[in-house]
Amino acid sequence: MTDVYMNSKFIGSVPDGAEFRQQIIEERRLGKLPEQLNVFYSQNRDELFLETAAGRGSRPLIVVKEGKPTLTERHAEQLQKGEIAWSDLVKQGVIEFLDAAEEENAFVALEPEDLTPEHTHLEVSSVDLVGITTGLVPFAHHNQGARLMQGSKNQKQAIGFYAANYYTRLDMDVNLLHYPQEPIVRTLINEVINTEEHPFGQNVVVGVMAYKGYNMEDAIIMNKASIERGLARATYYRPVNAEELRYSGGLVDEVGIPDKDTKGYRTEHDYRLLEEDGLIYPEAKVKEGDVVIGKTSPPRFLSAMDEYNLATNYRRESSMSLKHGEEGVVDFVLMTENEEGNKLVQVRLRDQRIPTIGDKFTSRHGQKGVISLVVPENDMPFSASGIKPDIIFNPHGLPSRMTVSHMIELVAGKTGAMSGRTVDATIFNAEKEEDIRHELLRMGFRENGIELMYNGETGEPLMTEIFIGNQYYLRLKHMVKNKVHSRARGPIQLLTRQPTEGKAKEGGLRLGEMEKDTFVAHGASLLLKERFDSDHVVVPVCEDCGLVAVYDARRDQYHCQQCGEHAEVSPIEMSYAFKLLLDELKSLTIYPKLQLTGKY
Repeated sequence: MTDVYMNSKFIGSVPDGAEFRQQIIEERRLGKLPEQLNVFYSQNRDELFLETAAGRGSRPLIVVKEGKPTLTERHAEQLQKGEIAWSDLVKQGVIEFLDAAEEENAFVALEPEDLTPEHTHLEVSSVDLVGITTGLVPFAHHNQGARLMQGSKNQKQAIGFYAANYYTRLDMDVNLLHYPQEPIVRTLINEVINTEEHPFGQNVVVGVMAYKGYNMEDAIIMNKASIERGLARATYYRPVNAEELRYSGGLVDEVGIPDKDTKGYRTEHDYRLLEEDGLIYPEAKVKEGDVVIGKTSPPRFLSAMDEYNLATNYRRESSMSLKHGEEGVVDFVLMTENEEGNKLVQVRLRDQRIPTIGDKFTSRHGQKGVISLVVPENDMPFSASGIKPDIIFNPHGLPSRMTVSHMIELVAGKTGAMSGRTVDATIFNAEKEEDIRHELLRMGFRENGIELMYNGETGEPLMTEIFIGNQYYLRLKHMVKNKVHSRARGPIQLLTRQPTEGKAKEGGLRLGEMEKDTFVAHGASLLLKERFDSDHVVVPVCEDCGLVAVYDARRDQYHCQQCGEHAEVSPIEMSYAFKLLLDELKSLTIYPKLQLTGKY
């Protein structure tokens, strides 16, 4: 007898598991059982599993009977005319949904030509094997699997034309590419998701060569003239919001220019851009520290006496200003109210982002890199026909990563650009590489995509031929302007006296335990004395009881609260965080005794 489990619970036994499984599948195809029911028979364990639970991934496949798909030409015609729908095919048992378990019992063919009498199912389309972003990768079947995943992830970070109504929106941290283009080398998914409505990259000329060692380690070299003509130029938008909140006792925030007697009043220079209503005017250029929305709030803590004496009415400053390192132009000012009826002010800032050293770019194959050098156009290598690459890509990024499709795209892009057409590069269904190469040959180019290039500085021919072609390149949202951060001295935390954390708070760069190990390994251990000195403090410690003593500034003498005035007290250097630990141990009634050794 075969044990039967329903959603992992034992429900009974049947005489023949394989026959029972077949029976359930037939009933499901006839519509007598739910479409979401999946069945899996394990021959080794002689157990049958039925699944109806939510949260399983399932995918559609065409049912195959005796080596022939049940989906016929007639079905296809009816679908095109709109006489039947997808759901009708599922009801008729032509298409069924399989989950991961039931797929173990299935034998799926990729193309109709591959079908044999043993096959049980056929893929609806070969593109179905991958997701949407992976399906956008051209010639993806020539790539290594891990690179395909990375190519998919990189495309999600690309800057493009994200929404046509961007001008009336106040989205958080968005980028807009100025001159987005449709790819020359495209896939079926481009048509399905209609990327011409929201493109996210540009077609550029890429030369595969090393250039004075500047493009080592995935770095790319960019043509200065291309950047000046608008290549990969983008605008960064960011909103600043302020709300008039209501507090108990009828107190409210007020948007406006703060009075000079306001607690925490800044300098007049900080408020110079505000108009009478406390809002900044559009097209104002702002830098860090400038106030964008003027606002005052009622005092935080009211004592019992103050509640009756609000005539003094001292308010505190709570304006919205630009944080450390931020700048831009005021693009849009909106005054409205939120659901609670409170006044809401939103100011959108914009900042033009021109590609610069450190900005991140990628092709659609996971070949990401940052700009390491921007070369003047007259120093760029050029071909016999005068073509200069926009981007120079390092050849060492190809052999170990096995992104063959990166190279095929270069040849296909070149062919498409020369013949004025788009090239179909859908996974498992792309145009043949040989056909593309022959077409390139007919147009008077070398079929393998290489050309003789000349040194832009000397005019001499380069000793090696260079692989050059057109490729769809994406600019990613990771820009050096958002990330660059340094600090010498600055704000510290109140509790530990260590530097604050994060770029926005002008924080320090943490040298952690692992970073410490690298310095020790390099024999630079003395550097750590300076590095681990951010919260250095000198504390008086009693030599008898080992507790922290007290310094009396008036009498200029130390005394121990435990042993009295005549105890021996020595100044000890330590980290303030350690002194804090001693205090916290004392609060737990633990006696942290410091045993001092060696007089100086």
